Amino acid sequence: MAEEYRKFDASDYVKTEDDVRGLLRAAADEDLGDGAVIRAVLMYVARTHNMSALARDTGLNRGNLYEALSEDGNPTLATLLKVTRALGLRLRLEPVDNPAQDSQPAKRRNLPAGSAST
Repeated sequence: MAEEYRKFDASDYVKTEDDVRGLLRAAADEDLGDGAVIRAVLMYVARTHNMSALARDTGLNRGNLYEALSEDGNPTLATLLKVTRALGLRLRLEPVDNPAQDSQPAKRRNLPAGSAST
């Protein structure tokens, strides 16, 4: 008997807002640094949450939103922040537990007087 396969559909597994948060957390953990995984997950979440409503809530044009989150898209940080906020999420930066052995942390720069560093 031949094996049958069907295309993976996240909607088979992502049913609740906690599932969405878990999916986005996993995407951030698994992304190789080019944003492809995060963009794909944000596109999936945006579609399941009504792209037109998301465009309205972000103040972005629906077509531009599709383009930014597409496979070839390159959303700006401002777009990512608007999308995540409209989805009720916060984009958060935190230390990496096991950074790649060959990657070096960015060199510290002297900040101008009055600038805060975090």
